[in-house]
Amino acid sequence: MSGIVPAVLLIIGLCGMMGSVIWIIHRGNNNRLTRLFISCQFSIVLWLISELLILFSVTKQQYWISYCIGNVGISCFAPLWLMLSSAYTESGRRVQRLMNFLPLLAVAAVTVVLTNPLHHLYYAVFEAGHVTYGPLFYAFQVLYYVLILTGITIICFKHTRDSAMISKQSVLLILSAAIPLAINTLTLTGILRATIALTPLFFGVSSLLILIALGRYGLLNINSIAIRDTISNIDSGVMIFDISGMLTYRNKYIGGLPFLSDVQTMPQFLEALHTAAGKELPKGFSSAEVQIGNEFYSIRRSLCTNQNGSKVASIVTISNVTEYHELAAAEKKLSLEQERNRIAQEMHDSAGHTFTMISSLARMMKYETGQDTPDMQKLAENISAIDGLSRSGVTQLRCTINNLRDDEFMTSVTRAVQTVVSAVRAVKVDLCIQGTEDERFSFCIRGMYDNCRETITNALRYAEAESISIILKFLADRIEMYILDDGRGCDNITEQNGLRGIRERTEALGGTVRFSSAPGEGFQTVIRIPVKEAET
Repeated sequence: MSGIVPAVLLIIGLCGMMGSVIWIIHRGNNNRLTRLFISCQFSIVLWLISELLILFSVTKQQYWISYCIGNVGISCFAPLWLMLSSAYTESGRRVQRLMNFLPLLAVAAVTVVLTNPLHHLYYAVFEAGHVTYGPLFYAFQVLYYVLILTGITIICFKHTRDSAMISKQSVLLILSAAIPLAINTLTLTGILRATIALTPLFFGVSSLLILIALGRYGLLNINSIAIRDTISNIDSGVMIFDISGMLTYRNKYIGGLPFLSDVQTMPQFLEALHTAAGKELPKGFSSAEVQIGNEFYSIRRSLCTNQNGSKVASIVTISNVTEYHELAAAEKKLSLEQERNRIAQEMHDSAGHTFTMISSLARMMKYETGQDTPDMQKLAENISAIDGLSRSGVTQLRCTINNLRDDEFMTSVTRAVQTVVSAVRAVKVDLCIQGTEDERFSFCIRGMYDNCRETITNALRYAEAESISIILKFLADRIEMYILDDGRGCDNITEQNGLRGIRERTEALGGTVRFSSAPGEGFQTVIRIPVKEAET
């Protein structure tokens, strides 16, 4: 009967530990921290099973097997606890690498226990119901104490350094190891005496604390871990100040900003920014941007309130926006470059066309004045045409510089092309229009006008053409324009500003252009542009 009560207590403790393990497995959080936690729980389960077996052991062999099972749990728990503490507090990579050697300590301890019949240094005397501990037992116990206390210290130090407080889940996690440790100390020193080992039994209390941490405070909750890891590793700084203005949290990004390294309060934060940026921010600021050296930082401050609407904290986020300033400067430079190109292209298209027309008329006037009886009427018409072209050229030049358009004739493709044709005096131009134009073709009025004007200008300037034929076709799914001159032609076509501008405008409208020529056969330009909403 005397062994029933201890057995019941051990079974209760065992059920508690197994319950916490099942709870964790049920949550399905498969990560290193969870795996280490489950390993710690299983090591305690082995210890409890060992104590339960010892109660019902009779022979020396039964005692030996029971003690060996318990020692496996004891040898594994302390190293696993330290590894768990390191993972829970996110220790650095160097510390994590050192933790990988701790399993060797557990292996060494188990080996010493299993080989005890050869050296009797762990158990000096081992008989059924009577055990005397040897020097290696106490040496390993001290080592286990050091590992457990180190783990507790790591948790305390991590939270007091980074958050200025210890979370409730951390307190429960610390107590789950500290309580059995204290009981074990009292048992080994003889202060507490009992018929069974109290240390593994009090791990049942630890399991209750762990279940509270799991269920109420989200210990090992994958959401809280993910949120914590995300905030800790984002490329922006996060600082949290409590109601009194004390810093309670800062992520890794803040640690990489030297000008905020010593900040512990909101006034110190504002003073650090003032010193680094030379810009003073008011205490109640909500957003600001400061320049520190060659870097630009966007700073935002928001208030966190509880369910009653009372302010409980201030959250400050800091983002490096230097890249956006660089992009804005690059965009401004690109806009200026595009504007220069636009003016250059417009000057080439409009002014080049106008001057070519004036030059052609001037040659005709020069020829007429060389005749014995000049035709004064033709001279007067050409002078009037030159005057009109000059006025139009000045207007177009002003429009180009001011990014304006003289769009009175830009009501249809047909009218725009007719405007170009009507301005030509030096050569004969035939315009043939096929099909019916409607509003579907309005999107390419400017492009067809510019392309027609540039093509005729090239014919007058370089081809020495006497006539130009233009065919404008309005089809169901596209518009086509053929411009054919009878000039001298060429072997090789090199696309300079004029032809390149025609191609770029056409392709920008989704169309294609083809240039062809041969010596003595003139120059041909074919432009095809699909209608954006072709009727089926």
